[in-house]
Amino acid sequence: MVVNLLIALAVFALDRVTKWIVATRLDLYETVPVIGDFFAITSIRNRGAAFGILQGQQLFFLVVTVVFLVGISWYLVRMAKERKTWTAAGLAMLLGGAVGNFVDRARHGEVVDFFQLHFKFSVFGLDVDYIYPIFNVADIGIVTGAAIVLIHTLVLWRRESRAERGASREASGGPRETEDAANDTV
Repeated sequence: MVVNLLIALAVFALDRVTKWIVATRLDLYETVPVIGDFFAITSIRNRGAAFGILQGQQLFFLVVTVVFLVGISWYLVRMAKERKTWTAAGLAMLLGGAVGNFVDRARHGEVVDFFQLHFKFSVFGLDVDYIYPIFNVADIGIVTGAAIVLIHTLVLWRRESRAERGASREASGGPRETEDAANDTV
């Protein structure tokens, strides 16, 4: 469980430090190119949720985030006790990111966002010119954590399905599968 708390703390701390740097060193809407036109640091504030939806609904976000944090914390403890290490690590990343954005919303009523990706290229004769919604380290923790939880859940589900099929075959006298479904090393 200590490792999971360190993961959550690392995501939270990195988020806080990067937001502080952007908020104190860049003017609002200032852009600093990092990799040409593709990747830049752009200082903006988001009063909404992902992709800027639900602007100005701060009380709603605070209440939903508190409920989310309680649920994630409970599930994280459960997964750690069950030794589902990858699920617990993903939940820890989610927790760190959610707390990072929660602190911004609670203190300032908005979230500091700054990573900007601009996709501009041609493919099959079509010109693509798309600026991905600007995001922050907390968002990376949330998305990466959710992806880890989803992938690990699918892996575990597949193992359990194989184990059930193997048990059915064994009960019917057929060949037994050798994969150990109880082992959670993925």
